[in-house]
Amino acid sequence: MNGKATLRFSDSFQLLVNGSRTPTSRLCVSCISAQRQTTPTRLFSSTPRAQLKEVFQAPKDMAHIKTTPPAWHHPVYTEDQMKSIIVAHRDAKNWSDWVALGVMRLFRFGMDTATGYTHSEKQVAKTTAPKKGWFAMTERKWLIRFLFLESVAGVPGMVAASIRHLHSMRRLKRDNGWIETLLEEAYNERMHLLTFLKMAEPGRFMKFMILGAQGVFYNGFFLSYLISPRICHRFVGYLEEEAVLTYTRVLQDIDAGKLPQWDNLEAPEIAVRYWNMPEGHRSMRDLILYIRADEAKHREVNHTLGNLEQNVDPNPFVSEYKDDSIPHPSKGIEHIKQTGWDRKEII
Repeated sequence: MNGKATLRFSDSFQLLVNGSRTPTSRLCVSCISAQRQTTPTRLFSSTPRAQLKEVFQAPKDMAHIKTTPPAWHHPVYTEDQMKSIIVAHRDAKNWSDWVALGVMRLFRFGMDTATGYTHSEKQVAKTTAPKKGWFAMTERKWLIRFLFLESVAGVPGMVAASIRHLHSMRRLKRDNGWIETLLEEAYNERMHLLTFLKMAEPGRFMKFMILGAQGVFYNGFFLSYLISPRICHRFVGYLEEEAVLTYTRVLQDIDAGKLPQWDNLEAPEIAVRYWNMPEGHRSMRDLILYIRADEAKHREVNHTLGNLEQNVDPNPFVSEYKDDSIPHPSKGIEHIKQTGWDRKEII
């Protein structure tokens, strides 16, 4: 195919479900060249270039405003800190933990099915590229998964922050710093999505899936957070465990040479600016390291918040501590605790 192919995600999905093909939409994937050209080299799509559009367009030239920097500046991660991130799991200790874990596993099953994802231990052990097929994890399939994953990952933080904001005003009491961290988490997840949108253009079917998933998830999480914020934070903590696992596996695929079209691919400019990626460390692999570190931070934050008294305890990630000689939670990952901090350690 000379490096180009038309990708019909909905065709494959319908073929899997009912054995028929209906060309309703396509996912057009484009990758940014190593030379960071203005017009990216599209490795997978034969769609006419004119059909590709900027999904989140930057503001046009204005008379007085030069640029609009982000409200939240991302903490600086060192290479050693990012490489120290590991796959970790917090054991369920009570009935609420088991509820959160069970719902997460159901959610994970649905997401895996929707994105055609599989990554068995046998497949991890292979050093050759997987055979073509619905469940073969290629560059295209990884981008499909990233887009779908990040399009819903920003929902919990925004929902939790809005509920706590209204709760604070209604009760005429302070929130003790939770709102800012939750909003920053939602913002960070949206930046992941914006980054991947520089590399892939969703088709109509994918947009429909995102719309449906976001609508169901937002309302479901909203009602759940009203009932039990603790279970919701534990659920997000378990969900972020799976995100860390997913990005760890894609790193394994890159290192094993299974994703050759990403070997010389550089991160989009939006990612370079947001994460302050240094020269010489702007490859696709470096980008995945940054995103995995973010997901590990969200894992730590939500498991920690799930251990606290929801309406009483302050946010430990923005608090000042009496004894600075011992590690404490922070915005960065210099003292990250993979499965969260216990209440007795920080309050």
